[in-house]
Formats: sequence, C-alpha cells, structure tokens
Amino acid sequence: MANNIITISMITREAIELFVNSNAFIKNIDRQFDDEFGRSGAKIGSQLRIRLPNDFVVTSGPGVSVQDTAEQQTVLTMSTQQHVDVSFSQADLLLSLDDFSERILLPMMNNLAGSVAQTIMTNTEGAIANIQANLDAAGNIQTPNAGTYLQARARLNDNSAPMPARKVINDPWTEARVVQSLTGLLNPSSAISEQYYEGVMYRALGFTWFMDQTVIKHTTGTFSAGTVSGANQTGTNLVTSAITGTLLAGDVITIAGVNAVNRVTKQTTGLLRQFVVTVSVATSATALTLYPSLIPPSSGGLPVQYQTVTASPASGAAISLYTLASTVWRRNFAYAPQMITMATGDLPIPANLQQSARHRYDNVSMRSLTQYQIGTDQEISRLDVLFGSLSPRPEWGCIVPDVV
Repeated sequence: MANNIITISMITREAIELFVNSNAFIKNIDRQFDDEFGRSGAKIGSQLRIRLPNDFVVTSGPGVSVQDTAEQQTVLTMSTQQHVDVSFSQADLLLSLDDFSERILLPMMNNLAGSVAQTIMTNTEGAIANIQANLDAAGNIQTPNAGTYLQARARLNDNSAPMPARKVINDPWTEARVVQSLTGLLNPSSAISEQYYEGVMYRALGFTWFMDQTVIKHTTGTFSAGTVSGANQTGTNLVTSAITGTLLAGDVITIAGVNAVNRVTKQTTGLLRQFVVTVSVATSATALTLYPSLIPPSSGGLPVQYQTVTASPASGAAISLYTLASTVWRRNFAYAPQMITMATGDLPIPANLQQSARHRYDNVSMRSLTQYQIGTDQEISRLDVLFGSLSPRPEWGCIVPDVV
C-alpha cells in the first residue's frame, strides 16, 4: 500500500499537543485564549484584561456598613513571538505520523516549549514576594527540607491561595536532593515505588511536584543598609534614605515593624511582611518600587479592603534583605496555578500561502507555514506561537530557594 503524505494540518495538530505536554511548567499554569483574537488574527501587542479577586471587610453587629466593590484588573500584553524553522523533505513527509512526530516534531516542540517556559519563568522575577528558605545560623541558604515546604504552604495559606491543585516546581538539582531527603513521605505505597524507580516526587506535603530545566537562578544585589525616609507611606513606591549597595529585581526585603496580615482575617501573622523589589536600583538610590502595595489599616486601626500590612513603616525603619547579599540561588517555588497566566492568540494566515494551518489545543494557539524555496529546492516550514505572560496574583506563590 502506498504511503499517505503527512499534511500541514496533521503536523500542526500533533505539534501543538507535544508543545503543551512536553513542558511541566507550561502544563501547570493558567492558560487563556481570547476568542476576539481568533476572529481576525492577533496582532503583536494585543491585550487581555484579567480580573483580580475582590476583597471585602467583615462588619460585626446588626448595623449596616455598606462598602463599594473595588474591583481590580490587570492587563496582559501578547507581544512575544517565538518559532522553530526547519526544512522537511518529501521523504520526511512520507513517514508515518508517529515516526515523524518522534524524529522531528518532538525535539522541535521540546525546545520551543522550553524557550517559552524560560521566558515566562524570567517574567516572574520581580513578582513573587513570599519566600521561605532553609537557612543556617549564618543566614546561608541550604537545600529545602520538609519543614521548608510546609512553611511555604503556610505562607500561601496566609495569602488565601486556592487550596486545590497547588504545585511545586523545582530545578533538576533541587529535585534530586529533595527526593533523597524526603524518600518515604509519599503515600500510598505505589507512589513511593514511583518515587524510587523514577527518581521524582509526585504528591506530598500538600503539593504536586514537578521538575523543569527552566527554573532560573537568582543573584541577590549587594545591599547592606537602608532606612525608610518619611512616615505614613503607602502604595508601591517607598522613599528611603540613600541605600548602601544595589537591590535587584527579584530581591526580597522586609521593613522593621511592618508585619504581614492574613488576607482573610486582616489579623497580623506575627511575621514581617515580605516585599519583592520590582525594579533594580543602584547604590545611593532614594526610592524603591515594591510588591505588594503598602496598604495599612484605617487611621482608626480598622481593617480595609486589600489590606497587606499591620501599619505603614515608621520614618527611619530599617530595611533588610531576606537572603545574604551577593548570593546566587536556585529559584524554585510553590504556587497555585492561577498565580501565572499565559495567553496566546491566533497569528494570521497569509492569503497567498497554500500550505498553512492553525490550531488551538488546551487554550494554546499555534500556526504552521510551509513554502517551497526555488533557490534551494527545499520546503521551509515554521511553527509559531504568539504569547504573553503575567503574574496577576503574585501573592499566590512562595519562593523556596536552594543553594547552587
């Protein structure tokens, strides 16, 4: 029987499934697609509005205390286009789809998905404020243990992160160390066997565990000293004295006397509020941009919507780095999938191109184009993804660093 030639539509359908399923990180974040983009073709810079969870204050007693619904939203911009470009021979297209997928599409999609995942992972720098590390007496980061992950879980609880489907994403070396140290914690026994035979965690300590090569390493700035300049500050911008040393986007700091509150009860957690530096600053800087926003209770001490801290920092309050200055660590993190959103849109199909296809799978859109090149006597093909990413709910993640 003669072989059937593999069509561009078959290639695209197979490729997009491989793309989604070949990367643990992409598979375990929130993925969105806006049908408006699919009607006319998405353009670079298309925007998707994402609503954030509402927050309200509870009143005691029979009296009515009406409050406005202060709905918040953020904007995700699809501005990144990544693709893999290859040439398929006619012989390649006469393979069975399974053979073609294994030989050609799988390595293509593995690398494309890895590149997209790394871009998204890098975009989370300067977003996640919560951090829980296993520190020695001198403040050096050690490999996380069971207690570290349980404390990270507690930080997610304080920030009202959704309970179901929480994940841990680890660097390959952290995964290797953690599997060794937590051997036997998985339950039931069949899962323990999988841990032993495959060398990875599956579900333990309230998380589903994954390993991904795209976990980044963070280098902490050289900061050594700094204080708040001016009392009663609120918002994301903090005026300071001239700081000593640098602070880099992704560094986590605390401010003396400024405790975190439980996002539901608005009561103090008894722990200093952690803030992430969202914009790198040089030594002698006199202003910091932070997340989350400084939102204290009312002047009468009553809870307010979206409250994050027990009080505004006092003038002269000391600023401290959570980790030691000038250190490098693996930026693993625990998170609820809704913390990170990836959105894709339909790239347009050229009108004069016969060999083209576009498909959507699991809220990810991919386009394939193939064209014969007379100058080289080859058929050149490309597979494209147009995407954007955002951390709309950074408080639903907690960094669990590991030593490099």
